[in-house]
Amino acid sequence: MTKAKAYYELTKPGVTYGNAISAIAGFLFASHGMVNWTVFFWITLGTTLVIGAACALNNYLDQDIDAKMERTQKRAKLIETVGPRNALIFAVVLAVVGFVLLAAFTNWWVVLVEAIGYITYVVFYGMWSKRKSVHGTLVGSISGAAPILGGYAGAAGGIDLGGLLVFAVIFVWQMPEFYSISIYRRKEYVAAGLPVSGVVRGVQRTTRHIFVYTFLFVTFALALSIFDYATSWTYLIAMGVAGVYWLYLGWLGMSAKEPDAWARRMFKFSLTALLLFCGLISIDAWLP
Repeated sequence: MTKAKAYYELTKPGVTYGNAISAIAGFLFASHGMVNWTVFFWITLGTTLVIGAACALNNYLDQDIDAKMERTQKRAKLIETVGPRNALIFAVVLAVVGFVLLAAFTNWWVVLVEAIGYITYVVFYGMWSKRKSVHGTLVGSISGAAPILGGYAGAAGGIDLGGLLVFAVIFVWQMPEFYSISIYRRKEYVAAGLPVSGVVRGVQRTTRHIFVYTFLFVTFALALSIFDYATSWTYLIAMGVAGVYWLYLGWLGMSAKEPDAWARRMFKFSLTALLLFCGLISIDAWLP
């Protein structure tokens, strides 16, 4: 692998782009069909850089545990390729540039939200709760939901009930997503010494938690229609159908004979649910 490729991979492109998509969705949703494309450009670029910086710094900090898990071993090798010092400098530069762009071309609500997300992910999640507490996922979900709220604030000029609802949707979405991973990869987490739900609480209890958080996801998603933030019938029907199906999958987990296979199925659909939600709110203003 070339060094340029290694630097790129340090930003966890999948995580970075996934979060950037939610920021874009939040901005377009709050624009109500009247998009300021200049602000859109800067908020997309700045937010993407900040997210990539947080991921790169997290890679630097997690070298010890990444090497012990199959799904993250490649991340540890990235640090070896570029060197720990260079990885740290790279992460800091990305963060500085990202925040400067947000401060210069968006508004201070965006900067505040993204700064809280950045600090939460790097410090409170990556350096502390991820390693020490079963509640680490809850802490990390604050940072995971920050981009969509930041995007929303960038278009709305502040935070209202609509912003809080889209934040809540992404916040609770992360529990079924990550708890599912903690079930089918629990042996790896045991090896790394991380107190994730699938290890600490066990499969059955984690399955119940997954169902509850899936229910909350559906509730908050539909609340956007109830409170007239999402105005299209298309959104209401599509999210309603997807939500019912996801709840059905969650219910199947209560009696699943092969919990690992079920958890993988739940994880895959969580990604579908996220993309559907972000896609629908992005174009809600133009939908019937």
